[in-house]
Amino acid sequence: MVNESTVTRRIALCNSTELVNSELAVPFDVIYHRRPCAAFAIRYQDQVYAYLNRCAHIPMEMDYQPNRFFDSTGQLLMCATHGATYHPKTGACRGGPCRGGLIKIDTSEFDGMVYWHTAPNLSPPVS
Repeated sequence: MVNESTVTRRIALCNSTELVNSELAVPFDVIYHRRPCAAFAIRYQDQVYAYLNRCAHIPMEMDYQPNRFFDSTGQLLMCATHGATYHPKTGACRGGPCRGGLIKIDTSEFDGMVYWHTAPNLSPPVS
């Protein structure tokens, strides 16, 4: 018997061309621990990464303008509220007031599409 809480699904997010290295993110909504939550996907050094849009310092959305998360160097993700910075590849705290790191969402990319993956505590919103 398959335990549905451990089965992951691949959810289409966007065309690969919508994500440009260190540029705008693509936002999406998820259910995390049974609560609605905003998330975002970015491209950094030619790889796609996705995280909950929630600062580890204080659980607030991080973008300083819609879908803008990179600092001025394009090398770190930055929370607009208190300046906490995170590494784009891992979500680990790199500086400023943060406790731990960002909550990562698994992604994949093939045939010109980007996908995010469900997890036991992460699912798509109910339509």
